Amino acid sequence: MTDTTDTAGSSGDPGAGPPAFPQEKAAGCPFDPPPGYRALQAEDPFAPVTLPSGQRARLVTRHGDVRAVLDDPRFSADSSHPDFPRMFPRPVPQVLKGTFPRLDGAEHLRYRRMLARDFTGRRAEELRSRIGQIVDGRLDAMEERGGPLDLMETLAYPVPSTVVCELLGVPAEDSALFESRTQVLINGRSGPEETMRAKDDILRHLEGVVAVKEKAPGDDLISRLLVEQVAPGLLDRAEVAVIAWLLLAAGHHTTATMIGTGTMLLLENPDQLAALRADPALFPGAVDELLRHQTAMQIGMNRIAVADVTLGERTIHAGEGVVCQLATANRDAEVFPDPDRFDVTRSARGQLAFGHGPHQCPGQSLARVELQVTLERLFTRFPGLRLAVPADDVPFWHHLFGIHGVKELPVTW
Repeated sequence: MTDTTDTAGSSGDPGAGPPAFPQEKAAGCPFDPPPGYRALQAEDPFAPVTLPSGQRARLVTRHGDVRAVLDDPRFSADSSHPDFPRMFPRPVPQVLKGTFPRLDGAEHLRYRRMLARDFTGRRAEELRSRIGQIVDGRLDAMEERGGPLDLMETLAYPVPSTVVCELLGVPAEDSALFESRTQVLINGRSGPEETMRAKDDILRHLEGVVAVKEKAPGDDLISRLLVEQVAPGLLDRAEVAVIAWLLLAAGHHTTATMIGTGTMLLLENPDQLAALRADPALFPGAVDELLRHQTAMQIGMNRIAVADVTLGERTIHAGEGVVCQLATANRDAEVFPDPDRFDVTRSARGQLAFGHGPHQCPGQSLARVELQVTLERLFTRFPGLRLAVPADDVPFWHHLFGIHGVKELPVTW
């Protein structure tokens, strides 16, 4: 085994040393990760980089290495660690600090088990019919309104927002408040006070929902947490609102972005859309290919090594931060031949868009069903669907939070 002579320390001068991360996308290529990552993947799959915070970290870019890091308990997700790799160049409130996505080991598993029943593949399939009804209702509204319109506003955001609200037991009319406050949390431009105010608005509202459910439990996730976890003393009452907030935030923004990006990608690849129309049975596999090709978490998953770890011929030292670049791992040619090609007939089940290991997204089965149902019904209902503006004029998300995809999608038919 060989070790590195340069170390990705916990701090550094962003104007010197390793290249900056994240990198800019190539002009005219909104669907592809920045080309510099591919070079690093070939030359140095654990390359040292300088983050916007001024910290240095290792950028992990190969599929197998990303899987190994995310599955290894010696890499912690605890953002309270003093050397945890931070993306923001200025102090901001850590809205996930102390919540279960930032816990490790048995404590993290304890929370996931509380939620497991509502996020199984079987449960997602049970919801398929209801998701279809929600999608059809939005498509009816689109048809009545007529184009051009913003597909993100009229379909992509309302569908997953409604689904997760129903799953939690949150009134559907509350989704607009959650959406507006979530945008503040994720846009990468909000100041500390604005960020905390948005988080507090969401939590106060959800605390009110929890109070109502305590008096009149229903058949929903919040009610089950109260009955099965809070009542016997296994969970603190205040934690229920926090868990609900985390699921609301995670359950709609990324899925909505993937609906918009997937729609545009199919419109820009008419041969692939034609293949789906000729054989709708391809949609489940096509969704995994979409998730691989258009990984929403473009910046990736950050971890801190809590012990020395040797992967292949590279040793990551305790106290070093790593950034698992999911989008580049999903374009690893050793796993996905001709990786830049979008191919709805490809087997992409090994894609890492939902992460990997103990912290992988618990709602991945639900997200898959939402994408399958929404895209299939959209293109069936509107066979003449097309962009209402030139493709170059479609705005994409660009901010430090790392969500990649369509921000607005003007369409007509």
